Amino acid sequence: MSGLPPGLAPRLVPFEALRPLVEAYPFPEPSQAIGRRPLARGGDLSPERLIAAYAQGVFPWGDDPPILWYSPDPRMLLLPEELHVTRSLAKTIRRGRFEVRFDTAFEEVMRGCQAAPRPGQSGTWITDNMLEGYCALHRLGFAHSVESFEEGELVGGLYGVSLGAAFFGESMFARRSDASKVAFVSLSQRMLEWDFAFLDCQVHTDHTARLGAREWPRERFLEALAEALETPTRCGVWPS
Repeated sequence: MSGLPPGLAPRLVPFEALRPLVEAYPFPEPSQAIGRRPLARGGDLSPERLIAAYAQGVFPWGDDPPILWYSPDPRMLLLPEELHVTRSLAKTIRRGRFEVRFDTAFEEVMRGCQAAPRPGQSGTWITDNMLEGYCALHRLGFAHSVESFEEGELVGGLYGVSLGAAFFGESMFARRSDASKVAFVSLSQRMLEWDFAFLDCQVHTDHTARLGAREWPRERFLEALAEALETPTRCGVWPS
């Protein structure tokens, strides 16, 4: 995987070190995509292409050939300081029902998301090839998981990609009530501590809207992304 720093040792990676990937894997201008329609088709799910895609405001959705790439308008974003925690969720957190960890069970979280039933969908968009691509990105330190454990058992969590001061959330799952929400809150609090700009939730869902996410025009999102990429990426295993 030429062009990417190896290993999971914590380090700061300036965007200039990743710029060659963006130049090697260019995508069409996001403005060419209408609404939530695909922006591009084809390519692969290599870590290099995934990093280049996220840096350009693009993400894949499924890999039943050809791979489809999206940059929707509007874009659903959460500012960490705007996180909304309900009274019942705050009570769950105070009780300490779940132990939250970072980056200890990335593949297991992806498989949990892969197996989770989705209303209105007959199957999963997280294919085995996608799982392989994101696990490779995790091993390089650019993809992360947040996990909720109950009595030592993984019962919920989420995963996504981190570049600069941006976190791109991909999917979440829960086998216990509030398990994924507790992981989401922990991620948001970590982002606030580390001065992250936003958590990208991609498209509107009632779930993330209740947690404080809002729809932004794509142009505003791309401007915020360009600014977020000026911050070096916290690459490597994130501490729990």
